[in-house]
Amino acid sequence: MSLATTSPTRRTSDAGRRDRILEAAERVFVARGFHAATMQHVAEAAGMSAGNLYRTFPSKEAIVEGLCARDQQERAANFAKVAEVESVMAAFAAGLRKHVVSRPRAKATLMVEIWSEAARNPAIAAMSRAVDADILTQLERMIEIAKMRGEASPTVNAASVARYIFTYVSGLLQRVACDPDFDGDAEGERAFKLFKALCEGALAPAGTESLR
Repeated sequence: MSLATTSPTRRTSDAGRRDRILEAAERVFVARGFHAATMQHVAEAAGMSAGNLYRTFPSKEAIVEGLCARDQQERAANFAKVAEVESVMAAFAAGLRKHVVSRPRAKATLMVEIWSEAARNPAIAAMSRAVDADILTQLERMIEIAKMRGEASPTVNAASVARYIFTYVSGLLQRVACDPDFDGDAEGERAFKLFKALCEGALAPAGTESLR
C-alpha cells in the first residue's frame, strides 16, 4: 500500500507505533546491552506482541536503522539552522552544550552500545559508518560557512578540522556514558576552545600543514 492510498489516520497510527517501538528499544538496549537484548524484550517494553513488533521492524538491525533515520532527520534540521544564524561559532557552542556535554547519559550509553555492536555486526557497522560520514559532511559544511563569514581562517582545511572535532566529540560522548564524574561545563568549554583554535588555523600536528 502506497502513502498515496494510506489514510492520514493510518499514517499517524503507524508513525506513533514506530516511535513507541524506537523509544522502547532505546530503553531496552541501554538496560540490557544491545547484544543481549532480544526482540521479545523490545516488544514487552513497547507493550505489544512480538508479532506486531516484527510487522513494523523485522530485526534489531531494522530498529537501529530506524533510530539512525530519526536521528539523521533531527541532525539535518540542527545543522540547517547554522546557515540562518548570525554566528557559526555561537551555534556550535550551543549545539555542543545541548547535544554533547549535556546529552542524557542513557542516550550516550545507547551510542556506545551501538558502536560496540558494530565491531561484530557488519550490518550495524555499515549503518554506523554512514552516520559518521553524514556527520563529517555536515561539520565540513558548517566550517565552510564559518570561513565565508570570516569566523574561520580562509586557508584552513575544513575536512581536516571536521575530522579532528568529530574524533574529539566521539570521545566526549563515550565519557558522558561511562564517566560518573564527567564535568559537562568544563569539558564543553575545552571542546569549544579547541574547535575555535582549529578553525583559526592555530593548531596543526608538528611538522605538518594538514589543517591548511
